[in-house]
Amino acid sequence: MKFNVKAILAAVLLSVVPIALAQDVATDVKTGAKDTGKATKKVATKTAHGTEKAADKTGHETKVVAKDTGKGTEKVAKKTGSGVKRGVKATGHGIKKAGTKTENAVK
Repeated sequence: MKFNVKAILAAVLLSVVPIALAQDVATDVKTGAKDTGKATKKVATKTAHGTEKAADKTGHETKVVAKDTGKGTEKVAKKTGSGVKRGVKATGHGIKKAGTKTENAVK
């Protein structure tokens, strides 16, 4: 059998091409994975920073609202206490008058 050198060379070259392409694909995948990892880390860092800022702002707003609510509640409590005090005083005065009238009626 005669082997043609060109045929053997062509066969060798054709068998090398898939190996070379496979190595190139592996390198591309590795590079892509690295890039994706860097991008993911960057996004996660920015998201965490944004979340921290939002939490700080929300905490501050909550503190301000709580302080205002406390002051408002205190004012309402004072007014309520004053109203109750006046009501008790008026009721006591009314009872005293009724007692006096009953006493006078019994005499």
